[in-house]
Amino acid sequence: MMGTNVSLEENFQAYVDGENKVEPKDWMPEKYRRTLIRQISQHAHSEIIGMQPEANWITRAPSLRAKLILLAKVQDEAGHGLYLYSAAETLGEPRETMISDLQSGKAKYSSIFNYPTPSWADMGTIGWLVDGAAIQNQVMLTRTSYGPYARAMVKICKEESFHQRQGYEVVMKLAQGTPEQKAMAQESLNRWWWPSLMMFGPSDDESPNSAQSMKWKIKRKSNDTLRQEFVDKTVPQVEYLGLTVPDSDLKWNEARGHYDFGVINWDEFYNVVQGNGPCNKERIAHHVEAHEEGAWVREAANAFAQKQAQRKKNTGAAA
Repeated sequence: MMGTNVSLEENFQAYVDGENKVEPKDWMPEKYRRTLIRQISQHAHSEIIGMQPEANWITRAPSLRAKLILLAKVQDEAGHGLYLYSAAETLGEPRETMISDLQSGKAKYSSIFNYPTPSWADMGTIGWLVDGAAIQNQVMLTRTSYGPYARAMVKICKEESFHQRQGYEVVMKLAQGTPEQKAMAQESLNRWWWPSLMMFGPSDDESPNSAQSMKWKIKRKSNDTLRQEFVDKTVPQVEYLGLTVPDSDLKWNEARGHYDFGVINWDEFYNVVQGNGPCNKERIAHHVEAHEEGAWVREAANAFAQKQAQRKKNTGAAA
């Protein structure tokens, strides 16, 4: 990958521009490595924290089928977190450090998971909108320049597609049900629409890392481009359900070939990101409690692994 007459950085950029995958043992700029650690670990944190709003409804699902689907979804999200932590570890970042940064507030996760889920309709809306927004961003990441991250995203996107369809089915049943059920679906949509648009991150002119990430092909599309694609795809789904997008400024722009939509409340976004959302403290406190209660499992697993390694070493020496 390295030439003789160009700098390492120039050669690295040429390698990435050639649509080649960077692997853990390849040389990479330190800023590239740190950018990936930040992004992948935040992605992992989001999957793990994202289990909480839905796990709250497992014992209250309205049917056995709904309970089984929700259980499978939460289990999938745990798996996604593990894939992503493993990908970040290939960059030399210990998992213990990532977990510590999450619990201390140094590391961030998606703002969307700091909102409450007071109704069953939220289990549908999260799958439909939140996972739909995630897919909009994550399909792009299957082509990210870092190999372990790209390969993890292939499996994650397949499962997220299932989650999105499951969520849409829940909302569709409510929208086609009694007036009370339809009202529940609309009320949930009203609460989740704007936070879902915030999921893509700050506007392009306010995002400090977006341009460099796109140059390195960590990202393939800008925040605003992804957000626009999500709106264009989702509005027809809302209309099909007979629901209403909670945005009086929403309208189709024939000249642009896209929907125009209202101004996002970025003060709310940054307030949530800074730890002041409706459920920030609750989410982290729950994570800390679960992490501490699971300490004995990690200790037992580590002890077993060490015992197996020692046994293998002794067997090799005897041979």
